[in-house]
Amino acid sequence: MSDPGVTDDGHYVVIDGRRWRATDPLIPEQRRTELVHILMAWRREVRRTKGTAQEAASRAGVNAAKVALGERGTPPWWDQTVAQRQARWDAEVTGPDDRVTE
Repeated sequence: MSDPGVTDDGHYVVIDGRRWRATDPLIPEQRRTELVHILMAWRREVRRTKGTAQEAASRAGVNAAKVALGERGTPPWWDQTVAQRQARWDAEVTGPDDRVTE
């Protein structure tokens, strides 16, 4: 599998001709790895809960991880200050195994 193309400005990756917002390049590697691990756990949880009442919570977990990575959210990472970007990736993002259940 080859690496996806990146737009000249570095804001997007291009996969199969479609643009997707790139991960914030300022995220420290250790935190990026942690957030990607959480994202992938939530994606597995979406598959597991598909069609159930828990699916919405699983999708919310995916969204939270993608926001922390800078792949979603407003404003985009390139329009944020360094302090705003750091606050975004430092925010607590839990994985499906870290949820508090009642």
